[in-house]
Parts: sequence; structure tokens; C-alpha cells
Amino acid sequence: MSSFPDPIQEGLKRGWKVIDGAGNERPPEVFDCDVAIIGTGAGGGITAEILSRNGLKVILIEEGPLKSSSDFKMREADAYPQLYQESAARKTADKAINILQGRSVGGSTTVNWTSSFRTPRPTLEWWAAHHDLKNFSAEDLAPYFAQAEARLGVAPWLVPPNENNDLLRRGAAKLGIPAAAILRNVRGCVNLGYCGMGCPTNAKQSMLVTTIPAALDRGAQLLTRARAQRLQIAANTQGRKIEAIQIEWLDATGLKTNGRRSAIRARHYVLAGGAINSPALLLRSELPDPHKLTGKRTFLHPTVVSAGIYTQEVNGFSGAPQTIYTDHFLDIHAIDGPVGYKLEAPPIHPLLFSTTTQGFGSSHAKLMSAFAHTHALLALLRDGFHPESTGGTVKLKSDGSAVLDYPLNPVIFDGIRRALLSMAEIQFAAGAKEVTPVHEMAQPYTSWAQAKQAIGELPMKPFLTRIVSAHVMGGCAISDNDRLGLVRPDGIHHHVENLSIHDGSLFPTSIGANPQLSIYGITTKLSTWLASTLIGKPAEGLLKVA
Repeated sequence: MSSFPDPIQEGLKRGWKVIDGAGNERPPEVFDCDVAIIGTGAGGGITAEILSRNGLKVILIEEGPLKSSSDFKMREADAYPQLYQESAARKTADKAINILQGRSVGGSTTVNWTSSFRTPRPTLEWWAAHHDLKNFSAEDLAPYFAQAEARLGVAPWLVPPNENNDLLRRGAAKLGIPAAAILRNVRGCVNLGYCGMGCPTNAKQSMLVTTIPAALDRGAQLLTRARAQRLQIAANTQGRKIEAIQIEWLDATGLKTNGRRSAIRARHYVLAGGAINSPALLLRSELPDPHKLTGKRTFLHPTVVSAGIYTQEVNGFSGAPQTIYTDHFLDIHAIDGPVGYKLEAPPIHPLLFSTTTQGFGSSHAKLMSAFAHTHALLALLRDGFHPESTGGTVKLKSDGSAVLDYPLNPVIFDGIRRALLSMAEIQFAAGAKEVTPVHEMAQPYTSWAQAKQAIGELPMKPFLTRIVSAHVMGGCAISDNDRLGLVRPDGIHHHVENLSIHDGSLFPTSIGANPQLSIYGITTKLSTWLASTLIGKPAEGLLKVA
């Protein structure tokens, strides 16, 4: 892929201000700026561009490394250790759920599959009615979504779906289930299908190639392999003001400190580390939290998978990932009724597929031998609306690092069983010769009748049911009411006057859709408000929209 230019390397040559904790340069002990932003993913990237666009001096703090298209070789063995939290093996406290999150400049936007959905209207209506959140209706957010979509190339994908996605479309159609195309945030995509390993052509309009470079071109500074360890409270402010961020610099592995530390002083601080790391930093910093909300109601979209084997080659690793979906199973129940789920067709690559699917020895080898003929479906469960689906809690380990405790209960397992049934029926309708739900006690089933009976009898328990998630939300909920949320509707912490939170941890529930565009749109609104406050006049947003 060397024929494609690398905008990151070009920017570094132009003189971007970037300090790598693993580099030879000894960083200053103290940095000063207008706004310090912790995290460079969807929330941090949008915030950095808007604030720097309005003349504010910005410093971005990223725990992971700065990698670019020159480093993206479409190899799982390279990508997971370089670009993901815990080498793509982050798990819940009981190890029952595997969580995929990004950990490099650009965060999860560098490694996601480009699926772009506005926050569903029913979700926003629920937040208004049940979480006292005003001015966040679909109409209120529409101009901010429009800015984000224009800036980041969110548009219909006009290339025909690959076989992996078209099987979802064909199977759903045979059953009378509506399915639709997914918007993608790409420009000039060459349809490789390796989005989860970093885009080697820079087609994916992630923060890595859009907002972060724009901020750096306006004079922002980027600190990489720099871990935000603690927010330091200013003296004589009764805990209501931060005076510095204490950071620890990391070595080349990105896992251990190299013994160096710095402080970053700013007028204002923005926390955008994601919905596990952001609550963890607040907990380490012991910020005011009179109602003990930090880290509570942290949500995943618990996700289960079904594998179908077809006579023809599917080659789920080739072509744009996740271009077809159905929300049919989100819409058939009331939002606070039995847990609903969104169906999508994820890309499949050997390492991730082999570690997700069940079994060992000959049974596992049989599954892998049919890899090129395998079709994958996944179901994203919408958690947080049923009275008994209350999500999880971010806690601190003994070393101060974050862990998510996420109990699984009968309400979730009921949704999981229905999701496995729905996916198997669609796969057989699309012509599968056998279907294997990803469950330790499942077998390959050769007919829908056989699968229906077997799935109905599978024990639904942690570890037997293989569960994953790439979406983490909540833990710092946004609300007008400080008893319901940690953050005000303008994004500022209810109890700390110079701290904003701009990431998916703001969500009061899960949303029932891939969250990147929700974060882009909501953060565009919050960052424009923040810029106006800091410069004392109306601010320029992400883009000017007529």
C-alpha cells in the first residue's frame, strides 16, 4: 500500500508538535494551554478541531501510540497489540465478555468498521422522558449531525454488498424482514475489508486522518504514550476546580511507565477517554460525586454471533464490512419491554474468528476449515431500557487501572436466545447448509427445525454463551438533574466547573446502534457551546452548514 500518501508522516515533516513518551526527547515537566483534552477518539478528535478552529490553544493527551497508514499492513498479529486496548482482549471483570476498544491516536475510530447511524429517535425520546435531558431531540441534534456527516464523509455506500452482507439481505427478504444499507464514513474506499486493522489507504474518515490533523495544523500539540493518571484539584476551591492533569509517560511497549512525569495546566479540561477509561480517571482523581454516579450504568451492546456454512465461497474478509442491517427485532417490542437487538453482518478474519468461536480440537478445526464458506451474523442487544437491564459498573483494580463489572441476568439471556434463533432462521432462509450458534454447547445444525429446537434448549449462562462487544457507553451520564447524571446538558461536570466530558460515557443508556456518529454529533454540539463560552462570542462549529 506504499503507493498511497501518508498524511501523518507528511504532517510530522511539516512540523507538527508531537511528543512521544517513548522517544528520546525529554518532555517538559509542565505544559500550559487553554484546553487539555484527554483522549483522541470520536469525542476528543471532534473537540480538538472545533476548539482549535476557534483560536484556542489545545493539548491532546493519548495513552496509545501514533500509528498511520504506513504502519497498517492488514495483519491481525500487528494490529491488535498496536491499536487496541489490551491487545483486543479487554474483558469484563468476570471474563465473560470480550470488549474491543481502540488504543492509539484516533481511538476506536481508527479501527472501527465505519458503520454510521444517527442516535435513534426512540432513544432520544427515552432520555428526555426518563433521564431529564432537554434540548437533545432528533430535531435539536440534526444540524450537528449534518455538520459531522459532511465533515467526515458519512454517505450511502453505493458499491454492491459483499456476499457476507448480501446473505443477510437475501435471508431477511425471504422471511419478509426489512433490511437496509448502512451509511459509511469513507472517501475513496477501495473495498478491501480490513477496516478493523487500520485503513492502509486513508479512506476511512477517522479522527486519525481528519480532525486530529486539522487541529495539529492549527497549532495543537499531541502527546502520545502519555497516560492521564490523575486530575489534580485546585486548592481552596472545595473540589470544584481542576488545576492540572498529572500524566505518566510510557515506554515503547505502551504498557509500563518510563519514570517520567509531567503536569498539564489549562483553563479548561475535556475528558474523552471512552466509557471505561473516563470514569476510571474520575474515580482515581476522587472528584466530587455526591450521588455516587461515576462509573454506574455503564452499558455495552452485548453481542452474540451465529456462523452459517454455505456451498459457495462467502469470503467474509473481503469487501466493505457491515453494509446491511435490520432493526426489525428492535422495533417489534416496546423499548422498555423484552430486550431488542440489531442484526448486522461483521467481517470475519482468522484470528478474531478463531478466538470467538467455540470448541477446540477437531470440532474447532472443522469450523476453521470452512472459513472461506462461513457467513457471520451478529446481534447487538439494546441494554438499559428494561427495568432489569441496568448495565455494569466501572471499578478500579488494586493498581488503579479500570475494569468493567457487567452482570448478566435473565432479561439479557432471554434476548440472547431470541437473537440466536433469529439469526439461524435468516441464515437457513439464505441457503445455509448448516448453522452453528456461537455457544459452547451448540453443534452444527442442518435445518431450521433442528436449530430451533436445539437453541431453545441451550443453557444460557456466562462462558457457555460467547458474548462480545465493541461498544461501551454510559458511566458519566448526561442530565439536567444531578441525581440522574454526572454531567450537565452543556457537557460540563455538575460538580467541577472547568471539566467537560465529551465521549460515549455521556449516554444514559445504550443506544441500539453503532455509536460513533452519535458521539460525533453530540460532541459537535457540546464543543461548539464550550468554544463559545471560552472565547466569549459565538463560535464556529465543525463546519458551516447552510
